[in-house]
Amino acid sequence: MSYEKVAQAKQIIVGTKQTVRALKDGKVHEIVIAEDADAAIIEKVLEAAKEANVPVCKVDSMKKLGKACKIDVGAAAVAIIR
Repeated sequence: MSYEKVAQAKQIIVGTKQTVRALKDGKVHEIVIAEDADAAIIEKVLEAAKEANVPVCKVDSMKKLGKACKIDVGAAAVAIIR
C-alpha cells in the first residue's frame, strides 16, 4: 500500500505547491494523492504529474497520508523523490 511507500521513502516532499514545483524540476519518482482532498487543489498536481509523465498513486485519507509523512496534519499530496 502507498502509505508504506511514503513512510519508507528516503526523501519526500509534502504539500501541493512544493510537489508541483518538484515535478517541474524533474525530481519526482512518484506522486501520492489523498482522494478526500479538495479536487481543485489536487487538479494542479495531477496536471503537473501528467506533463512530467510521473505515476500517480491514490490513497483514501489525507489524515493517514499526513501520519505516514510523520506530520500532525493531513496531507493532500506527497512527492517521493528520486
